[in-house]
Amino acid sequence: MNVKVAVAGGGPAGMMLGFLLARAGVEVAVLEKHADFLRDFRGDTIHPSTLDLMWELGLLEAFLARPHSEITQFSGVVDDVEYPFVDLRHVPTHCKFLAFMPQWDFLNFLAEHARRYPAFHLLMQTEATSMLKDGGRVAGVRASTPQGEIDIRADLTVGADGRNSTLREAARMPVKDFGAPMDALWLRLPREPEDPGQVFGYIKNGKIFVMLLRDTYWQCAYIITKGSFKTLKARGLEEFRAGIAEQAPFVRDRVAALRSWDDVKLLLVQVDRLEKWYEDGLLFIGDAAHAMSPIGGVGINLAIQDAVAAANILYPDLAANRAPDLAAVQRRRTFPTVMTQGLQLFIQKAVISKFLQPAAAKKTGRGPLLLRAFKHFPLLRRIPARLIGVGFRPEHIHTPEAAKL
Repeated sequence: MNVKVAVAGGGPAGMMLGFLLARAGVEVAVLEKHADFLRDFRGDTIHPSTLDLMWELGLLEAFLARPHSEITQFSGVVDDVEYPFVDLRHVPTHCKFLAFMPQWDFLNFLAEHARRYPAFHLLMQTEATSMLKDGGRVAGVRASTPQGEIDIRADLTVGADGRNSTLREAARMPVKDFGAPMDALWLRLPREPEDPGQVFGYIKNGKIFVMLLRDTYWQCAYIITKGSFKTLKARGLEEFRAGIAEQAPFVRDRVAALRSWDDVKLLLVQVDRLEKWYEDGLLFIGDAAHAMSPIGGVGINLAIQDAVAAANILYPDLAANRAPDLAAVQRRRTFPTVMTQGLQLFIQKAVISKFLQPAAAKKTGRGPLLLRAFKHFPLLRRIPARLIGVGFRPEHIHTPEAAKL
């Protein structure tokens, strides 16, 4: 198979880049190793800046017609006292809310609209396993399929295959690892109509429990100290359930929904960044270029913004059969990546690490100074709203639209 661009990874970054390039008439193949997008406990947050992109594409109305939840304010509950700290109702975007939509629905939506362009090829059950080389440059990928191996030759290969990127490992790209003090246990709990709707998380007794609103259930993250899952698991599922009920008492009657440890998924939190995102014929974007902490749920937003910037920068050269300026993509996206990771690292050190310490189990009756400031001065809540909802450098679509099928 020969295409202009081969994209390894059918996540948010890969699908958005493939969609935008094909929409502009650049032939692109997106390789997704699974048979479908239906995998639980993936990031489901669609930020206001991403919704703006849907508006720019003329797809916002159709997108919001899909089942989703909308949230405008976040609160934290520290020692049973609620502290509002994010208010999205004033962000400078078309949609002043954060949408929660299962990631498989988001990816299926992109695929559905991308398939309307003849230049788009989505190859399911196709996993990039190594790179093809032509002299000193990358010239495509070798991929495994149920029918055997295939070679996909391309002028440009894009690694968008996540934080455990196969292509990144094959290319031996130098990585800066910034570390993380925590891991997260993802789980689901049933939701009742009378449950609180705008609460972000619970902090008490040296534990952090995050609850994300869905229509019929809560997607939850139980934050644990790095590497402690084995010890926690050894204490038994009953103690784990009791710990959840202690954090959020209103779900006490529902923790039995966790029937076994199979209902709990471990997310190994990592924060890292490639020193160089590209080499001749090869570019990395999204988590493959910079793994983000789950703080703020901004990883998807950064990945999508990478894809938009890459399409804007690369399209003119690709369309004219010139070598694209891959370094320009890294230059464009370094600032928002460094700033976002810096903020996450600060929160990890100043907030997460503090609350996960045994000393934090002593109830003081007074939340952190910053949370108290957010509670008493509502205007301050617009600052984290802007950082979470829009980010440090929002991108806009500048690629043209080619004819549809």
